[in-house]
Amino acid sequence: MVSDFMSDTSPNPSAPCWALVPCAGTGTRSGAAGPKQYEPVAGKPMVLHTLAALAALPRITRTLVVVAPGDGFLQACATDAWTVADAGGATRAGTVSNGLTVLRSLGAADDNWVLVHDAARCLITPEQIARLIEACERETVGGLLALKLPDTLKQEQGGRVTQTLDRTDKWLAQTPQMFRLGLLQRALNAAGDTVTDESSAVEALGMAPRLVEGSAQNFKVTYPEDFALAEAVLQARRKRE
Repeated sequence: MVSDFMSDTSPNPSAPCWALVPCAGTGTRSGAAGPKQYEPVAGKPMVLHTLAALAALPRITRTLVVVAPGDGFLQACATDAWTVADAGGATRAGTVSNGLTVLRSLGAADDNWVLVHDAARCLITPEQIARLIEACERETVGGLLALKLPDTLKQEQGGRVTQTLDRTDKWLAQTPQMFRLGLLQRALNAAGDTVTDESSAVEALGMAPRLVEGSAQNFKVTYPEDFALAEAVLQARRKRE
């Protein structure tokens, strides 16, 4: 089945690129009063920084933001740069799967590229996204931004170290993650709701996505202290502009 799909989707650098931003989570670890993606960072809701970076790429045909049913927050920030669909699922994988169905209704096809990017990775830059597209658009499988593990890696049991793991071949997965729509939809359907990123689903089909070096600044805002760090980075960038 996998080989049949790959033979039907030979590398096509001119295939359209779409962006999909799952934005239906609540971010319970962040300490925010509401969904963390709407918390203000450097003067505007965090997700708007994310969407601005994607909107700066002419190569991206359209960005789809998938929010929870009944979530009207982004309606107040309406723009031609993205489309909002209240088709969020119970999990990230479910939200992305639903978003792929919506992309089809907008005209996306099996061989089109989809860049899935976390709403809470608000420090992504257009240059990093462009580097991912350039590295993957001639690929059969696709790939993702990732960062080589910089720290010593420990394995734990019961709150104590059981061993130190070799970090030389370890990477931290980031987003965007870029795969063809047909392949990604098939992979997520097969993997179910347990996968936490798109690459994992594709890997489960026996494929090897390309690793494209990302940036330490492209972290996912997860914990309360991350907001201050993201704010500092964005403010520093503004001063350099």
